[in-house]
Formats: sequence, structure tokens, C-alpha cells
Amino acid sequence: MLKSQILEELHQKHNNLSKEDIDTLFEIFLKKLVNSLKNGRNIEIRGFGTLTRKINKEKIVRNPKTNEKLFKNQSYKLHFKIGKILHKRINPLININKEDEF
Repeated sequence: MLKSQILEELHQKHNNLSKEDIDTLFEIFLKKLVNSLKNGRNIEIRGFGTLTRKINKEKIVRNPKTNEKLFKNQSYKLHFKIGKILHKRINPLININKEDEF
């Protein structure tokens, strides 16, 4: 789903707000997420999941094309752990009898 589609759906659900207001609120929300992750804090949205920042250690890497060794600085990656409610919504339980499997 694209950002423009999300903003359009929010505008349809909350038509008392202008598109500019919804866009501003969405930008503030994203900035808060980014700033929290930059400062090393985890983000937990109940029912949705948790975003955490993981460290990629500095190391020597190799360019496979030239076989040249390069030094790669420490960097960060984003890790998402799905929440229980979201997991249940996208993976509904199916009642399977053990006898039916064979």
C-alpha cells in the first residue's frame, strides 16, 4: 500500500479533516517514529508489533567483483516483531483433525 493510498483512506474515514491536516499528522507520526529509533528507543504498537534497532558490527567486507577488501562502519538495521493480534488476523486458525492428515 502506498502512502498516498493510506492518506486517501484516512481522509475518507475522517472527512471532517482536510487532506493537508491528515498529511501533516501522518508526517508528524513518521518523524516521531524515526526520532525514537534514532535515539535508541523501541516502538511498541499494541496489537500491531514492535520496532527495534539492531546493530550491524563494523567489519571487513570483500567486493566480489574486484576482490578488494573494504572496511564497513557500524550501521543499524530495523527489526520488526509482529504482534499477537495482527498475527492471528493474517494467519487465521484452521481446525485440522490429526486423522484427516493421513
